[in-house]
Amino acid sequence: MNTTTDIAEGRTHDISNKLRVKSILSACSGNMVEWYDFFIYAYTSIYFAALFFPHGNQTTQLMATAGIFAVGFFMRPIGGWIFGYIADNKGRKIAMIISIFLMCGGSLLIAFLPTYETIGISAPLLLLVARLMQGLSVGAEYGTGATYISEISRKGTRCFFGSFQYMTIIAGQLLALLTVSVLQFLLSPEDMRAWGWRIPFLIGAVSSIIVVYLRRHMVETIANKKAKNAQAGTLKELMKYKKAIVVTLFLTMGCSLYFYTFTSYMQKFLVLSVGLSPETAGFIMTIALALFMIMQPVFGALADRIGSRNSMMLFGLLATFFVIPLMQTLQGAHDIWTAMALVVAGLLIASFYTPVTGVMKADLYPANIRVLGVSLPYAIGNAICGGTAEYVALYTRSIGAESHFYIYVAVMTFLSFVAAWMLPDLKKHGWLDGDGRIEEMTALRNKKAPLISDTQL
Repeated sequence: MNTTTDIAEGRTHDISNKLRVKSILSACSGNMVEWYDFFIYAYTSIYFAALFFPHGNQTTQLMATAGIFAVGFFMRPIGGWIFGYIADNKGRKIAMIISIFLMCGGSLLIAFLPTYETIGISAPLLLLVARLMQGLSVGAEYGTGATYISEISRKGTRCFFGSFQYMTIIAGQLLALLTVSVLQFLLSPEDMRAWGWRIPFLIGAVSSIIVVYLRRHMVETIANKKAKNAQAGTLKELMKYKKAIVVTLFLTMGCSLYFYTFTSYMQKFLVLSVGLSPETAGFIMTIALALFMIMQPVFGALADRIGSRNSMMLFGLLATFFVIPLMQTLQGAHDIWTAMALVVAGLLIASFYTPVTGVMKADLYPANIRVLGVSLPYAIGNAICGGTAEYVALYTRSIGAESHFYIYVAVMTFLSFVAAWMLPDLKKHGWLDGDGRIEEMTALRNKKAPLISDTQL
């Protein structure tokens, strides 16, 4: 039996390292472009907010754009549902190719969108449509990508290879920041507000075309015929794994809230709360994210040694105890180096979860329902806490209770710790390398769930 057939039947342990790495890089390249497109909105909104929401002060304008940023997150569950079904039935590759086309369309629409002055209320409405398209795309991208990388990786290296997913998510954010920084250097503030902010969206749309070509050459990790025979990708099948759903949801809520607090919102926090200039804030975030990106494989390798569950619990504890003092100290730090050190410290804590989260969630579900299982609860949790992070932060600031936001983050990361603590040893009982007895090993036991792990396929 040839290698391609082995891959199609889900036995990825037989493929060469060269093919494995090539497939992972193909998946991650699209992941980077998708997240570049998604985050460029957050990093340029400080320039275009007044063009689409001309009434009110800067804080209220940013709250309006943050609201649309949050609405994009609420399309993710729909994207996770639709593309989870596609990926579990038709294959991971086709789902990831379609998602890129959606992201490309949303970016093109924003790049050429007329302002409020030109078309009135249609301008913010069309901006909303574009973000809905992008939210649908990202809802497909995370779960499918996490599943694909988890499946194509070898036992004992899954967290290391899984780290490349967040590494490219961070790279996408970093490229977004670098693009804005270069434009800030080349263009005047007036030009940035007038038309310069459109350039990053156009770059993202063009880059998507290259990704489509790369993803066409990815190999598949699951046999379509086996998936169909197992009621792949249906909500009825997913509901057999209630414990996994609950854990995925609560892991996502705390992790996403923390992640967006220290990444996309942090630039605004440095400007509005710390009092730094947009250019200085951009410089700090560029360096901090570059270091964060480099950390990913190191912490991924560490997680392979100590276990993904232990790594996630370490994140939950550290974030719970340190997020409040970190944010309070940062708020009073008015020099660039102190601010940078505190942001890096916050991202260092996040590095205990970022390399393992995709692999850990994929380990909770059998192959026939894995993409939907990872995507849908993740998208719901991400919409509830991640997508609203900026809005809640800005709202608490507007009413003079910014410290309440810090407490909120601490509480949610503690819930993520509890969710990880509830799990059994995934090396023994996960679906990727163990016996798949996660439901049986908890209070939410479901007797209908078949106990067949991927190693038994």
